[in-house]
Amino acid sequence: MLSLLEDPKLQRWYPAGLFAISAAALGLALHAQFVLGLEPCNLCLYQRIPYAVIGLFAGACMMRPDAKAARAVVGLAALAFAIGAAIAVYHVGVEQHWWASAVCGGTVTTLDSTTDLLAGLSAPPEKSCDSVDWVFLGLSMATYNAAFSAVMAGLCFAAVRRMKAA
Repeated sequence: MLSLLEDPKLQRWYPAGLFAISAAALGLALHAQFVLGLEPCNLCLYQRIPYAVIGLFAGACMMRPDAKAARAVVGLAALAFAIGAAIAVYHVGVEQHWWASAVCGGTVTTLDSTTDLLAGLSAPPEKSCDSVDWVFLGLSMATYNAAFSAVMAGLCFAAVRRMKAA
């Protein structure tokens, strides 16, 4: 009997599952931003990119399902989740003041006119990456994302290995 990861009938559904996961993650982030009013920092926005990439490729694979494409998408998802986990771990380190962020605050803008200067002065300040706005059970969103992305990367890497063996 084949394990769930080795069943070719189930492997066709992997891109759909990855698409649903990425849509749910992006939907949750947008809900937190626009409904709950939690302003994202630059690192928060960067953490959305792997989910968008996974969603785009998984959605494209769902249009023309085949085993080779599904394996490629799962492999890409493994890599994207690993990158997302690394970004999230970096963000957690910034939140905990283990290190300073290279992408938050201190942006340099070019000012060609006084209108550019006035527009820059009237714009709201950029949100700091080291401030934690939302905590559940003592953990920030970045911490949850780091754990989730790491687990998903491991599952996707395992699935790719099983798909190759099948």
